[in-house]
Amino acid sequence: MKLESLWIEGTTRTGKTSQLVREFSHWVDHKRQEKTPSCVGSVTKNLASSVLVLSANDDNRRQLADRLSSAVRGSYPTHCKTPLGFIREEVELFWPLLFEELSLKAQFPLLLRPETEQTLATQLWRSHWDDYPGTLTDHSEFRFVRQTLDLLQLAGASGVMVEDIPYILEQGLEQEGQFLDEVKNSEIALISLPQLRGDLIVEWQQWCLQRGLLTYGLVYTLYWRYLLPNPQYQHHLISRYQGIFADDIDDYPAIAKDLFQFLLDHEAFGVFTYNPDGKIRLGLNADPEYLSQLASSCKAKQLENYPRIQSNYSDLIVKLSTDPLLVEELPDCFASLQTNSRGELLRKTANFIVDAINNKEINPEEIAIISPGLDDIARYTFLEILGASNITIQAINEQRSLISFPLVKALLTLLSFVYLGLGRIIREDDIAQMLTILSYDCQEKKPAIDPVRAGLIADSCYLFDENNPQLLPIEEYPRWDRIGYRAAETYYQLCQWIKVTAEQVKQDIITNPMSVLDKAIKELIEVKYKLSYEQLSALRELTETTQHFWEINRRLQQYESEIKYPQDTLKSFIKLLRKGTITANPRPFYYLGQKPNYVTLATIFQYRSLRSHHRWQFWLDTSSNLWEKGGASVLFSAPLFLQEWSGCTLSSEDEFEADLARLKRILRDLLGRVGEKVILCHSDLSVKGTEQTGSLLTLVNGCQEIEIINMS
Repeated sequence: MKLESLWIEGTTRTGKTSQLVREFSHWVDHKRQEKTPSCVGSVTKNLASSVLVLSANDDNRRQLADRLSSAVRGSYPTHCKTPLGFIREEVELFWPLLFEELSLKAQFPLLLRPETEQTLATQLWRSHWDDYPGTLTDHSEFRFVRQTLDLLQLAGASGVMVEDIPYILEQGLEQEGQFLDEVKNSEIALISLPQLRGDLIVEWQQWCLQRGLLTYGLVYTLYWRYLLPNPQYQHHLISRYQGIFADDIDDYPAIAKDLFQFLLDHEAFGVFTYNPDGKIRLGLNADPEYLSQLASSCKAKQLENYPRIQSNYSDLIVKLSTDPLLVEELPDCFASLQTNSRGELLRKTANFIVDAINNKEINPEEIAIISPGLDDIARYTFLEILGASNITIQAINEQRSLISFPLVKALLTLLSFVYLGLGRIIREDDIAQMLTILSYDCQEKKPAIDPVRAGLIADSCYLFDENNPQLLPIEEYPRWDRIGYRAAETYYQLCQWIKVTAEQVKQDIITNPMSVLDKAIKELIEVKYKLSYEQLSALRELTETTQHFWEINRRLQQYESEIKYPQDTLKSFIKLLRKGTITANPRPFYYLGQKPNYVTLATIFQYRSLRSHHRWQFWLDTSSNLWEKGGASVLFSAPLFLQEWSGCTLSSEDEFEADLARLKRILRDLLGRVGEKVILCHSDLSVKGTEQTGSLLTLVNGCQEIEIINMS
């Protein structure tokens, strides 16, 4: 008996994922019950077939994989992936089909990281605006390149041909003011920017394919345009997948719907969950309305709200936030913290949390601080005040640049002494920092060369040479005897390490910077430091980024007539790191089902993507206008690439309606993730000193302010 595919729809935390897990367990049992003496072979074949399990993002993927495995006690193989992860693996796995069809060179594809993609695209395209010298500043050039590359990603995710991008932009945008407002030379306005962007994308796509390089936009494009329609690939899909279990498909790209529909049409069993208040990635490649059409191919199941703040008060909160003339008092589960300045608000909020935890009102893991945008000041304030009270706070997906880690900066300075030709990128303060960081004494638990001695040594013993900078003997300092034996000996050992390593590089005993970094980490850092998790993550990211950069460079060298020496590549790499665009993203801790004991700090987008829930939520900067704006979560011209786009020019009214719909979803979603109380944190003035009058100010005015008598 053939099972009927299921469409599970419900708002936030109504049990959609739990229902999907139960359906998975039932499907596995159904497959086992098909086993009869006459069809042992076919059932064995069926059970050996893979099942396609997808989740919206990597954090949710890990959790879903664990829950599915536990539900069937590990008796059935489950491989959970994100939509992009699955599509990327398929493109790489079936690459031979693609290079045959596209007449490409037979070589394994290499995926470009976004920062490498940005750098290479800028170098390739710069000749197009060389005819207009001074037209683009560094900032406007960066934005123009990033927006153009995002167009390729949007087109690929939505199943739009890149050749149609100029037409879409011309029809959908009144003018490209975001770019034109920043140019210095009005002559650039004579260029058809939509056509220019389209030409650049086609050129970039061809340039990458000829060299076997992939980007996320290219991965999407290759999959829907060439791989999915391929008969050989379709045969593999049908034979591999008999079941599809996709969670939160309101965050999936449009081409995922085409894949699902193909499998459903070929008798695959599917279970899909959908949240109308979700749509977190709408504006970032997702097309929830198009995915919702899958419901017509499935049996629908609607899940109801549980009694909680969301079901009781979400309509009221949405109404108050969208109607500034409406005044109504909020229930006791809403309260506010109010100050004049934002700095005072951050301190007041942090101290209130400390007092609540110390008074045993709540545990750290039951608290979430949610903000429309987290700046360094807010992050530092919460980390310092809560940390001083021994309360752990975790910033979700903190995008901290690699160059901000002293260990990373010291290693890059060290490379400048090992390789020739890097003298111009060294500064004296970098040398002093390197001497301090790399002279750490694990027994004394402090550096052998303190910052003062390091500065004196850098002033007297550093010999600048553009091609061959050197650290001279300690005797070059007139009063070297005052440096001290321990510091002088440590400095001598570091100089010897540099000398030996540089000689090994010269003799090709060490062939690339990855080996130098590995040697430095093992011999100068690991033996001295008890590295924290963040430091280990930064060093791991540094080595992985270095390896990626050299792999790409090695591939490009095959297509360039001019020989590029290692120091030139290394110079470009160090400059890229110093721009701060490469970040260390530590893999999340794995707690084996136990909830971590820390306060959660996140932006709205990060918190919603985490799909967690907390007893208390603190809505930071409640009256900020940023609550109404998509910001970085909406890519340039993203609405034009939705399947539902009417073909008409987007107007300011369309943008207003989209912002309003997003705000309503955000409020309903957040209220669905709180168990007991929402504390609205409001300051009259923003961090820039301007008055805050956002839509949520009516909520602040309608709830009781918390009076704090004794601040911690």
